[in-house]
Amino acid sequence: METKNARRPSASGLEVHLGYWLRLVSNAASGDFAQSLQARRTSVAEWVLLRQLYDSSRATPGELADALTMTRGAISKIIDKLESKGWIRSRIKPEDNRVQLLSLTAAGRRIVPELAEIADRNDDRFFASLDSGERQTLRRLLGKLATSHQIRDVPVE
Repeated sequence: METKNARRPSASGLEVHLGYWLRLVSNAASGDFAQSLQARRTSVAEWVLLRQLYDSSRATPGELADALTMTRGAISKIIDKLESKGWIRSRIKPEDNRVQLLSLTAAGRRIVPELAEIADRNDDRFFASLDSGERQTLRRLLGKLATSHQIRDVPVE
């Protein structure tokens, strides 16, 4: 039984922790972005894969899994969803019929800039209180932390 005079060990408050603030802002910014994408019946994971394919003419599921640090099973589920939406197509590699090549369809090429605009607006809304120099500094510092801790996983949820 604890007595009235027993002292509790000191414990730092939540607000002194940078992790608390990062999580607070990240949850809000990520949550709003995911909700905005849902209005387009798209997930963050689908957006990330589409954006990755947008920069290349084609890729294999294995290449996408490696680039996005996802399992091949997770990539396969995303591919199925995007194919059903008509945003990507799959073809067999002519020189090796065991290899599947993925590329964006015309509809997929049109949707990526629209989804990028949603991402841009989300950033603008959440980081509007920072001037461009502060945004650049924040990007640099977060990048430095990611590099320092060897964080390579692409955030998809």
